[in-house]
This record gives sequence, C-alpha cells and structure tokens, in this order.
Amino acid sequence: MRIRTCAATVFFVLALSTGGNAQKASGPPKGFELAKIIPELQETGFQGIFDGKSLDGWDCDANFWRVADGEIIGETTAGHQPPQNIFCIWKGGQPADFDLKLQYKLTGETGNSGIQYRSVEMPEVAKWVMKGYQADIDGKEMFTGQVYEERGRQFLALRGQITYIPDGGKVGWIGSVGDNEHLKGLIHAGGWNDMEVIARGNTLIQLINGHVMSVLIDDDKAGRKMKGEIGIQLHKTTAAMKIETRNIRIKNF
Repeated sequence: MRIRTCAATVFFVLALSTGGNAQKASGPPKGFELAKIIPELQETGFQGIFDGKSLDGWDCDANFWRVADGEIIGETTAGHQPPQNIFCIWKGGQPADFDLKLQYKLTGETGNSGIQYRSVEMPEVAKWVMKGYQADIDGKEMFTGQVYEERGRQFLALRGQITYIPDGGKVGWIGSVGDNEHLKGLIHAGGWNDMEVIARGNTLIQLINGHVMSVLIDDDKAGRKMKGEIGIQLHKTTAAMKIETRNIRIKNF
C-alpha cells in the first residue's frame, strides 16, 4: 500500500468519526449547520442474518446459546463454563467487503465477548472455535471497541488508534480517532449498544454508537484475511456473564 493511500484513509476516518474534532465529537462543529449539508445517512441495502426467532443459519453449542425475546443469547455461570472460548457462528457465507451492523448488551463485570469477522473455524482445536479479526467487547470496558485477532496476532488496534501493519512487519500506531477515555464514555456499560464493522479491502473500521473506536490498515499478506465467517464470542471466564445480540444485518459489496 502506498503512503498516499494510507494518508487518505486516515483523513477519511478522522472526518467520519469527528467532523474535524477527534477529542470532543458529539455533533456538527459550532458555527456550521452540517446536517443540512450532509444529512444522516439513511440505511439501505442491508440483509438480516438473524430471524429473531431461531438459530436457523447459525451453528453453536445449545448448552450455552439460545434465542429469546428476539435476541441471540450466550450465557455462562461460575460453574458452567465452556472448555475454551466458543462462538455462535453464522453459516450464511464468508463476507469479504461488507458493512455489518448489530446491537449488543454484555452483562457481568468479568464478561468478555466480541464480534468475530473474516474468520475461520478451527476444528483441530475444538468445535465452535474461531480464529480471526474481532471487534472486542468486555465488561470492564478496557478493550471494548479495539481490533483484536483471536488466536492470531492479538492486539492490532486499541481503542482510539489508527494502526498499520506492513507486509511481513509488525503493527504500529499511525494516528488517532480520539482519546481512549472519551471514547470509553460513549459506550453504554451494561446496556444496549449499536456496533458497526466496515471492511473494505485491507481497511477495517469499527464503530460503537456512531463513533469510530479503532481502525486497522492491514498489509500483512501472510497474516491478514480478506474474507471469512462471522461469529459471536462467549469467552471462558471465572464468573457468570451474558452476551445478548439482536438486529443483526449485513450489506455486502
């Protein structure tokens, strides 16, 4: 990837997330009636991938996953834990370039979850195990919003960061979409949140409640994945937790 492309991506993400103010974005800048120039985008072209009634089209362990009240629910107790991190996996395709939207709620202070994408299953480890990119979610909101790679390169873009991985190289920080603590304050801890993942070529953008949380530009040809499955994580912990997701939809490009 040329540096020019990288710079253009950074500029686009900063504009998308903040309207020019990475620290205090909460609407149009003072003195500008921005909404009249560029109105809020109307959602079109999305396809629901969860019917709200059943796990049709999804593959997961019925000992931990169920459907209720229009939600996919994964739940553990202190005495009932999976042997390792497991996922409820959508079997409807392996999206490459897409826009994924959903709502989630995580309860349990030690809760740990995430939305897996461009991922592969690892039956050699165990059933319902995945490897790949993850939009991270945790109960203490330390890592929620970061780009993590499950069973791979691990921390790729922390909340607030724009990062770049050169071909054959290591990930590095190249820019910011805002202060980590400010972005943390935009997350509804223990409540419902809107999550969006935008994947275009080697660029991944993750948003929560309409704010860009992290961006990864991945040029590592050996390590990256350009398409793959989607899943919802239920992390093995030491205490009770519950991850609820609803209104899951995707637009492919």
